[in-house]
Amino acid sequence: MAASFVVVPQWQGSGSSRAMRLVDGADAIRGDLPAASTRLVAVPLEAGDDQGTAVHRLSSIALVRDRMVEVLREAHGPVITIGGDCGVELGAIGHVLTEQPDVAVLWLDAHPDLNTPESSPSHAFTGMVLRTLLGDGPAQLVPPVTLAPDRLVLAGMRSTDPDEEVYLAAHCIRVVESPEVTAETLIAALESTGATSVYVHIDLDVIDPSQFAGIGYPEPFGVDATALVDALKTVLAHFHFAGAGVTEFAPSSAESALDDLPTILRIVGALSAAS
Repeated sequence: MAASFVVVPQWQGSGSSRAMRLVDGADAIRGDLPAASTRLVAVPLEAGDDQGTAVHRLSSIALVRDRMVEVLREAHGPVITIGGDCGVELGAIGHVLTEQPDVAVLWLDAHPDLNTPESSPSHAFTGMVLRTLLGDGPAQLVPPVTLAPDRLVLAGMRSTDPDEEVYLAAHCIRVVESPEVTAETLIAALESTGATSVYVHIDLDVIDPSQFAGIGYPEPFGVDATALVDALKTVLAHFHFAGAGVTEFAPSSAESALDDLPTILRIVGALSAAS
């Protein structure tokens, strides 16, 4: 069954000064998606408040999550979510976990996003979303079905905070370092989870910043864009495709967005082909 697309131009989870550019990035990608199979989730204009927690803009993040889940419940087949910040995965992966609780998550990201509200230096939700999906987060955001640590593979990670390092070691999280990201290493790591289906999260900062400019948190020594696309094609031929998210496109201008869009569309094409 062909994949459908859900575009979620959420910016409230970001802690970057370029947060509002995430809206422009989502809109730029949306312009190249098939209109008949694309839904747009309305994101509130207001920033939202923390509702007494240590998560900035929590009220808006929860509202977007709820709106996303309504749209996802109506979808047939796998969904490719287009962000927006990484916080959009709260709704996307949370929904998949209720439908396919044995799914593995391949988290392709320069950052593990494993902070808690207490440990986060920025208190921006984008750096906490994966930890929340694993069950450690504010009660308002933890999904009904949480992700088991042994069903997670982190790949392309290059920057971690101290609390994240402790969590990774304590839970023996599978990690594929950036220079080792190939189809073979990813398949081996995913097979070791015991899952037969996979959800793929792609924060575009996993790509080396020399090849991709439109990101808010560039980290050197990232994954080669062509190698990433090739690896995705092979991995997704090996596992059932449960869905994907492509996040954190923050172009500095409309002109610079045009420079990065071919890479994004190659990634989207690899994901779409899997369905």
